[in-house]
Amino acid sequence: MGAVIPHRHDTSRIGLLGGSFNPAHEGHREISLLALKRLNLDAVWWLVSPGNPLKDASSYAPFDERLKVARKVADHPRIIVSNFEERKGLQYTVDTIETLKALWPQIDFVWLMGADSLASFHRWRDWRRIANLVPFAVFNRPGHEAAWKAAPAAEALAAFRIDEGSAETLAGAEPPAWVFLSGPANPQSSTALRAARNAAPR
Repeated sequence: MGAVIPHRHDTSRIGLLGGSFNPAHEGHREISLLALKRLNLDAVWWLVSPGNPLKDASSYAPFDERLKVARKVADHPRIIVSNFEERKGLQYTVDTIETLKALWPQIDFVWLMGADSLASFHRWRDWRRIANLVPFAVFNRPGHEAAWKAAPAAEALAAFRIDEGSAETLAGAEPPAWVFLSGPANPQSSTALRAARNAAPR
């Protein structure tokens, strides 16, 4: 499989959506399109992870399959599906962000995550370091509507949350800085899709 080189420009504002994409689904695409619009981004890069240290590796589809499905689902010229972490041998988000910033210091990166990820963000390796490296945007998810104020990381970083009405200022903001975007809340999840696939008649 050849390398996937993310599209970039010297003054780009780039959203980073990391994850196993196991599988990618319309919810990933929906929050990416919302990020492009609300955060005034030039592009969103989907960073398909070789594996998530917090998840059971046995549940993963092969990496090439996950990458292929993600490209099919993305289907947008400003959503770039990348194998960056696999090529660089990266596993943890903090290392990925540090590597990206070192390679392209001129780009304004914004980390994108669902509210379900915010709920467990305090368990990520060096999560405070991540918050100090890049601003991040949190998207509402069904069942996690209160995460923006109740999650341990949200409480710790409450003073640095900007108003949703000022979301377009997030890219380029001095971290720590974050915003919670209240809608839409797509109910699709990779976990539910895997469960439905496994339950389907063979």
